[in-house]
Amino acid sequence: MASNFAARANQALMQSSPKWRLAIWLLLMLSASLWTLQLWQNGAQVQSDILAMLPHLQQDKLTERALNQVEATLADQVYIALVAKDETTAISAAKLLMQKLEADLVARGKQGALTDIRSADIQLGEALGQFYFPHRFKLLTAPQAEALASQNIESLIEAATAQLYNAFSYANSNLLAQDPLLLFPANLLTLAPSSKVRASQGILLANQGDNVAAVVMAKGRESAFNPNAQLAQMTALTQGLDAVKQSYPDITVLKAGALFHALAATQTAKSEISILGLASLLGVIALVWLAFRSVMPLLLAIVTISSGLLLAVTFTLSVFGELHLLTLVFGTSLIGIAIDYSFHFYCERLSDTERSAKATVAYIFPTVTLAFITSALAYVGIGLAPFPGMQQVAIFCAAGLLGAYLTLILAYPLLAGSRLPEGSRPLALAGTYLACLTQLSKRFTTPLGMGMFALVILVWCLVGVTKLTVDDDIRHLQQSPASVTEPENQLRQLLSGGTDNQFLLVRAPSEEALLQQLERVSPMLDAAITNQELGNYVSLSRYLPSHQKQDTAYRLQGKIYQTQLELVLTSLGLDENLKPELQAAYLAAKTEYITPAAFFTLGAGKQLAPLWLAPNEANSPAGNGQLNDDGASAEHGAEHGADQGADYGADYGAIVLLGGIQQIDALKARFAHDKSVQLIDKVADISAVMGHYRLLTLKLLALALGIALLLFSLNFGFKKAAVVVAVPALAALLTLATLGLTGSPLSLFHALALILVFGIGIDYSLFFASAQNHGKAVMMAVFMSACSTLLAFGLLAFSQTQAIHYFGLALSLGIGFTFLLSPLILTTTLALTTNQLLATKKS
Repeated sequence: MASNFAARANQALMQSSPKWRLAIWLLLMLSASLWTLQLWQNGAQVQSDILAMLPHLQQDKLTERALNQVEATLADQVYIALVAKDETTAISAAKLLMQKLEADLVARGKQGALTDIRSADIQLGEALGQFYFPHRFKLLTAPQAEALASQNIESLIEAATAQLYNAFSYANSNLLAQDPLLLFPANLLTLAPSSKVRASQGILLANQGDNVAAVVMAKGRESAFNPNAQLAQMTALTQGLDAVKQSYPDITVLKAGALFHALAATQTAKSEISILGLASLLGVIALVWLAFRSVMPLLLAIVTISSGLLLAVTFTLSVFGELHLLTLVFGTSLIGIAIDYSFHFYCERLSDTERSAKATVAYIFPTVTLAFITSALAYVGIGLAPFPGMQQVAIFCAAGLLGAYLTLILAYPLLAGSRLPEGSRPLALAGTYLACLTQLSKRFTTPLGMGMFALVILVWCLVGVTKLTVDDDIRHLQQSPASVTEPENQLRQLLSGGTDNQFLLVRAPSEEALLQQLERVSPMLDAAITNQELGNYVSLSRYLPSHQKQDTAYRLQGKIYQTQLELVLTSLGLDENLKPELQAAYLAAKTEYITPAAFFTLGAGKQLAPLWLAPNEANSPAGNGQLNDDGASAEHGAEHGADQGADYGADYGAIVLLGGIQQIDALKARFAHDKSVQLIDKVADISAVMGHYRLLTLKLLALALGIALLLFSLNFGFKKAAVVVAVPALAALLTLATLGLTGSPLSLFHALALILVFGIGIDYSLFFASAQNHGKAVMMAVFMSACSTLLAFGLLAFSQTQAIHYFGLALSLGIGFTFLLSPLILTTTLALTTNQLLATKKS
C-alpha cells in the first residue's frame, strides 16, 4: 500500500510542471516569511529563561502556589557586597552605590531597571516595637514562660532590677509604667533572627575575615531572563559600580542573583549559536564545493538550509509564541541534516549526468520521502519528552526538515537544471571504499569470520553496558561558570548561608492550625541545626504566635497582674498607683490577638508575606514582596523545588525557607511521616522525572525499531528489513557501550540523541537498501551526509552546557557507528539476492 501511494505521488510529480512547482515553493516561503514577521511584531520573542526548559510536575495546587511564590520572590533579586578593609569605607561605598542606583531609577521612572533598592531597615525595630507592644501581654520568651509556670517570679524581678541598673538597657519610666518586669524588650529581641549580619547607619554589614562587607539589594523590574531586561539591569549596575570603583579603588565586589546566571547563560548560548552554526555552515559549504566544484550546488545548499530554518522558526513561533535560545543551539544541528537531501540529489545526478533534475527528483522521491517520514517521527519522539524546550527542538527540527524536503521536491526540478562539471573522482573514491568494504565483508561471511566479528561486538557491548552509569541531575541543563558561582557562594556565607534549593511547605485546614503547626516544626528545625543537618531557617512562627500560644502567655502573665502585681511594684520601687492602670490594660488585652492580616500590613510583614498562603490569596500579588535580609537567597528561583505530595484538603499553607543544608536525607527523615509538612525539592523531583523519561525514551526507541521492521517488511521483505533496522539498532547499542567504556553517564539527553540516531540511521539504511549501480552515488551521499551531521553534532559535543554536550556526544558516536555499518547493507543485500537466485535455479 505504501509503495503504491509513493508510486502514484511520484507519477503526479513527473506530470507536474517545474515552473508550477517553483511557484508553489516561492508562495510558501513568502507566506512563511510574512507570517513570521507578523508573529515578531505581535510579541514573539527569543526566550533565555532556563525555567522554560523544565518539565511540568503533576502537583497539587498549594504546592504549585508555594513554588510560584518562592520563585517569583527570589528569582529577580540582585545582591551586591562591597568588601572593604574598614567599616567606614564599606558603608560609604554602599551609600554611593545606592545613591547611583536610585538616581538611575528616578531618571528613568517606569523604565528603571532596578527597583526596591535597599540595605538595612533602620526603622524596622521601631516599627516592630510599635506593632507588638499593644500585644505585650500575649508574648513571653521560653525562660519567662518557664519562670511563671514554676511560680519563680523572683527571678523575673531580679532580671528587671538588673536592667534598671544597666546603662544599655531599654528601661525607661514610660516602659516601666506599662511593663514593670520589662518582659517586652526580651520578646522584641527574639524577633531578630540569629545572623552574622548587623546594621549600621542603615547599611547591612557582615565580617569577612579581617574585612567588612556592606550588602546592597535590589529587585529587577522585569524578569532577569528577558534579554532586554538583562541589558538594562547590567547597565545600571555597571554604572553604579564604576562610580564606586572610582571613589574606592580598593573595594572588592561580590555579586549574586539570577541576573548573573541568566546573563552567563545568554552569552554562552549566543556564542555557541554563532560559533557552532557558522562552523557547521562553513563545513557544509566546503563539502559541497569539494564534491561538486560548482556554484549552483553551493547556492542550492544554502537555499535548502535557509528554507529549512525559515519553516523551523515559523512553526516554532506559531506553536509556542517564543523561541528558546537552547532551541537555537540544538537547532544548529538542523544544518547538518537538512542538507542531506541536497547531497543525495546531486550525488545521483553526478552518477548519471544525462538524467534531468526533474527525473532525478522523481528517482529519489520514494526513498527521500520515507527517509523524511522516519526522521520526522524521530523528532516527534523527542517531542514526547516532558520538557517544553525539547518539544521546541522537536518542532523546530521537524519543521526544518519539512522545509528542506519541500525545497527538494518543488524547487530543485527547475533551479537545479544546470549540468554539473565533469568529475568522477568523488564517485570513484566512494566506489573504492565500497569495494574495500565488500572484500572485508567476504572475510566475515565465513563461519569463523562471522563468529569472531559477533564475539568482538558482543564483548564490547556487554563490557560497556555493564559499566554504564546514569545521571539525571536537572542542573546539567545550565551550569554557570566559576566567575559567577564563586562570588555568589562567598556572598551566601555573608548572609548567614542564605536559603538553599529546598524549603518546607506546612499545611493545615485553618489559620490557627497552621500557626500551631509552624510552632511544632520550629523545635524540630532547631534540633536539626544542633545536629548540624541544617544551617538556618526562616519561619513565620517567629513573628506570628498562634492564638493558643498567646492565650498561654496571657494566662501566665495573669499571675503577675492578678496576684503578684503589688509585690512586683514594691520590689522595683514603683508607684503602687500604677496597679489599677496595669490591671485594666491587662484585662483589655484579653480579646486582642496578633493576626497575620495585621502583621502583613507592616513593612517587615510585607517582606515576609510570600511565605504565607491563605486560601483567599490564590491570586494575591504577595509573591512580589521581598524576604528579610538573613533569609535572602543568592540563587535564582529555578532551583526552588517541589514535591509531589498528596493534596489532602489543606487550604492554608506556609513556606519555611531552609539554608545551609548539610544532611538532606536526615532532614527528610524528620518529616517523612508527617503529611502536614513537605520538604519541597524541585531539583530532585524533576531529576526523578528525567530518569523516568530516560527509561521511557529507550523503550520508545525499541518500539520504533519494531514498527520500522514491520513497515519495511512490506516493501523489502522481512530479511532485508531486518538488516535495514539492525544498523541503527546496533549503532545505538555500540553508542551505549562506548559511553560506558569512556565513563560518560547515561542521561535523558543521551536517550533523546539515540532517537535521532535511529531516525538518521534509518535514512542511510534505506538509501543503501534501495541502491542501484553498485551504490557509488549512495555511498558518496551518505559519506557527505555523515560528515555534515558529524560536523553539526560533533560541534555540539564541545558545548559548555552539559546537556547539549551529552546530546552532541551521543549523536556523534551513533552517527559514526551508523556510517561504518550502513554500507554493509549493500553487501548483505547482494548476498541475499545471490542466495535467492541460486535457490531459484536449484528449484
